[in-house]
Amino acid sequence: MPSISNKGGNMPQSPIRKLVPFAEAAKKRGTQVIHLNIGQPDIKTPQIALDAVKNNTVSVLAYSRTEGSETYRDKIAQYYAKHQIEVDASDIIVTTGGSEALSFVMGSIADAGDEVIIPEPFYANYNGFATANGVTVVPVVSKIEENFALPPIADFEKLISEKTKAILICNPGNPTGYLYSAEEIAKLAELVKKHDLFLVADEVYREFTYEGRTHQSILTHDSIADNAIVVDSVSKRYSMCGARIGCLVSKNKELIATALKFAQARLSPPTYAQIASEAALDTPESYFTDVIEEYDQRRKLLISELEKIDGIKVGKPSGAFYCIAELPIADADHFAQWLLESFEVDGETVMVAPAAGFYASPGLGKNQIRIAYVLEEKQLLKAVRILAEGLTAYTGK
Repeated sequence: MPSISNKGGNMPQSPIRKLVPFAEAAKKRGTQVIHLNIGQPDIKTPQIALDAVKNNTVSVLAYSRTEGSETYRDKIAQYYAKHQIEVDASDIIVTTGGSEALSFVMGSIADAGDEVIIPEPFYANYNGFATANGVTVVPVVSKIEENFALPPIADFEKLISEKTKAILICNPGNPTGYLYSAEEIAKLAELVKKHDLFLVADEVYREFTYEGRTHQSILTHDSIADNAIVVDSVSKRYSMCGARIGCLVSKNKELIATALKFAQARLSPPTYAQIASEAALDTPESYFTDVIEEYDQRRKLLISELEKIDGIKVGKPSGAFYCIAELPIADADHFAQWLLESFEVDGETVMVAPAAGFYASPGLGKNQIRIAYVLEEKQLLKAVRILAEGLTAYTGK
């Protein structure tokens, strides 16, 4: 029989989606599954975006420009200007989700065997993008005891070698919800400048910050204009995950020209989704005020309820809509599967994402889970109660 590639064999499973067959089996048995595993908000998509597709006058659904339509990129640049980020349309490539933007970045900055340093835990698909591009992830550990703050710069510096091409961060963080401070971003800017590296920031959760804190984009640091690359997306900002529209942004013209070649190979981003995404940029600010307040209430409720459970340690997020919880068990993968296969309360159970898949270091995160607080408060309360009762009943500790 023909063999698959080593690369394919090495592609990691998604910790967010790998338990889906067990969830589907539970539903077929009649068990209701409360999904805390995936960052799919229950927030309504702005009607202005839905109406733009519904009322469009397109008569031929043609290819768009490889880099995305000019009108859309102009409006993205205007959006960034509101956040004190000065870029123009030529600094932007529209992509099929933030995922494609990350893949283009990996392909543009690194060759097979090159290395990218990433604070862990990190968005699990970074492992997949790296594997697909032959890039080695070099993790630097952040700890739940320190609320997943940026590791000391000395820890980064120890890992830099001639193969190092970039440092990659997610800010605010998925899966931790950690929001890097201005001082932390400044330290990273100084480090990449010193070692002539790229600094890649996944900033898709920029809007969602709490406790009076604000997001600090790497694009506000003029000293690293040629080093800075931002990955962005409409998925979470406008609750438009299914649109699959993102972008990469950089003032480095050579980087943009290189990424454009990767973009040309896939032809163009989807036309209807760009129409919706362009319209979404006209969403009134009140939408975000209401959404952020809703997420903040959910955040406070979730953390408060989790902290009532004996033996649980919780990272306290100040951005995005995730948190990491460390459980009093040895194997969160087994526990998460057990919840779906063998446990329910009043006909309901919970699906969580085991956190080991958000690490690159073997053995780390084995007793942790990621929880996405994307459901309304009644569902969150019920989910935490089921989780607590499940921990009491679980015998695989």
